[in-house]
Amino acid sequence: MKIASTRLTNVLLTALAPISWGTTYAVATEFLPSGHPLLVASLRSLPIGILLTIGLRKLPKGIWWWRILVLGALNIGIFQALLFVAAYRLPGGVAATAGAIQPLLVVFFSWLILAQSPSRRSVVAAVAGFIGVGLLVLGPGAQLDNLGIMAAIAGAATMGLGTVLVKRWPPPVSLIVFTAWQLTVGGLLLLPLALVTEGPFTELSRTNLWGFVYLGLIGTGLAYALWFRGIGQLKATAVASLGLLSPVVATLIGYVFLQQTFSSVQLVGTAVILGSVLIGQQSSSS
Repeated sequence: MKIASTRLTNVLLTALAPISWGTTYAVATEFLPSGHPLLVASLRSLPIGILLTIGLRKLPKGIWWWRILVLGALNIGIFQALLFVAAYRLPGGVAATAGAIQPLLVVFFSWLILAQSPSRRSVVAAVAGFIGVGLLVLGPGAQLDNLGIMAAIAGAATMGLGTVLVKRWPPPVSLIVFTAWQLTVGGLLLLPLALVTEGPFTELSRTNLWGFVYLGLIGTGLAYALWFRGIGQLKATAVASLGLLSPVVATLIGYVFLQQTFSSVQLVGTAVILGSVLIGQQSSSS
């Protein structure tokens, strides 16, 4: 009973990360400056990463310098850049559908890197989740932008690989230090590229600043800490399946706050997604 209770706690805490990420599409389009996806991605991660790193006063040692460079690039820098490119170029639903391939990619990366043979249950859960997201967010009027689609799929691949590598390389430090390192590295990698290709913001409103505060503290710092904690406690495939909660939240926010429609097909999609998440958690212990 205690083991089951602990597992449920781990699942629920980890689920808070994709739930918060589900707000990203609405925040990016409604509260953040347009036309600067790379700079937005950098400023989402870098300030909170630097503050935490300075406050914690602990730096990587030895082999962990290049490991953090790899993890920070995959989980933060490259992923966040591709996420915001997709968010700005695609309707949130289309971007979410393309990104929903991540659980399938995690199944593949886990087999390749962790030598974990894919179970029938994990494959079924990943496929069902992808179908469910399609039912949830794709409509006949969905606009497809080739660059946006490629960015969403590539982002799913980088985050999927980063998730598996975190499982492969257990951190030698506390969770908050591990998160701070990756946020700092990811943000630093993005900042020069963003300034060269996009230039600085011409102006920032109070609404923009509040958007950055929310994404930095809740949608990035806290969310990634919970995500990395979950990777340490659960199987990588189980963690990836929880990521499907993000488009569910994005769609609900669109319905409640942005006056978007919610059809019977979307209800079916939501049910399929939640079913796939439950299936994916059947083997969630490490």
